[in-house]
Amino acid sequence: MSTFYTHQHQNKVKTWLLMSIFFGVVIGLGWIISYYTGSSDILYIAILFSIGMNVWAYWFSDKTVISMTGAKEVSYQEAPELHRIVENLSITAGLPKPKVYIIRDAAPNAFATGRNKHHAVVAVTTSLLEVLDKNELEGVIAHELGHIGNNDMLVSTVAVVLVGVVTMVSDLLLRGNVFGGRDNRGGGNVITLVIGLVLAILMPLVASLIRFAISRKRELLADATGAMLTRYPEGLASALEKIHDHSSKMRTANHATAHLFIANPFGLKRTATYVNRLFMTHPPAELRVRLLREMDGK
Repeated sequence: MSTFYTHQHQNKVKTWLLMSIFFGVVIGLGWIISYYTGSSDILYIAILFSIGMNVWAYWFSDKTVISMTGAKEVSYQEAPELHRIVENLSITAGLPKPKVYIIRDAAPNAFATGRNKHHAVVAVTTSLLEVLDKNELEGVIAHELGHIGNNDMLVSTVAVVLVGVVTMVSDLLLRGNVFGGRDNRGGGNVITLVIGLVLAILMPLVASLIRFAISRKRELLADATGAMLTRYPEGLASALEKIHDHSSKMRTANHATAHLFIANPFGLKRTATYVNRLFMTHPPAELRVRLLREMDGK
């Protein structure tokens, strides 16, 4: 039977799997490029690059995310009510109190990041603090603490860095005409060339689909965890309705970090066709609200 503890373990496994896939794909491309250019140095560079980016993604991806979103840490004196809510819910969840950040933005939203519960951050927008009442804000904070307790943050934050790098490498390969470096007409060489081109084209798509799938599942789990933490599912359900109805784009909206937020930072309302669902960073708001109210018996 699946429990929150099994989900926590699964998220740790997903993190290492994501990093291993990145390691393998970059080294594979490095080998193909080195083969076509006749330079083994490129393979060594690819190995060092993949190791370096995995280390960076693990230790510094949270700082990268904070920088990309423009979040600023706030003291207890600057936001006492927000700090009290975070502190009280952290105690209830049995978690160390995360650092508290605020993003100055007109769209209500929030996210959590950090490599583990001892190095965690909770960030909310100024609009979220203005739009939500206390019960709703507690629901959102509990949702973000759910991400922390479920070990969602590491896999999601690492995905920001690794998917971004995969996209960048693919773009460099295709724009730089790397595969045209040698005149190889053998059948095996042609096959290798085709494999390299296919990898360069499909890498960003596959990486993004993995990130989106991970994001959608973890949002539903964090909703359930947050509702259990506050013992008031209606608070989070009402908050999600307000955030969804606001439907405005965040000033710092970024495709690389979109899956970290509690709601789509682009504020888009798309028809949930099969193709759209594949590329959605979040489950439909209507589904999330319905599941929460079913927990509440409504």
